[in-house]
Amino acid sequence: MYLRYSKQRTLILKIVRSTHSHPTAYWVYNKAKKIMPKISRGTIYRNLNQLVENREINVIKDGDVMKYDGNISRHDHLLCTICDSVYDINILPKDLDKKVQRLINFDVKQISLTIEGICQNH
Repeated sequence: MYLRYSKQRTLILKIVRSTHSHPTAYWVYNKAKKIMPKISRGTIYRNLNQLVENREINVIKDGDVMKYDGNISRHDHLLCTICDSVYDINILPKDLDKKVQRLINFDVKQISLTIEGICQNH
């Protein structure tokens, strides 16, 4: 999908890609509001969804909370169930999609692994 240029979307993308913390929409909104005071929450949510659909960012579902990831390279996540921190890891083989395709003839579009547990800070 082609997205027309938008100052708001460019700002939102820059904010999400500037952190490794896997921010929520609310966090992105607070950061964007400091730079563009008239930006609305609706603009944040709409543009985050468009960026996900356009595969410019990824989304991690943490229960009812959506967390956004500016790192679109193939990687997995650790999710701390106490502090809700999300950490990037590389644990699955890079060619897992090809192995699945060969073994069960399944056309893999995306692989996402999130391992839940307790981080070393607890």
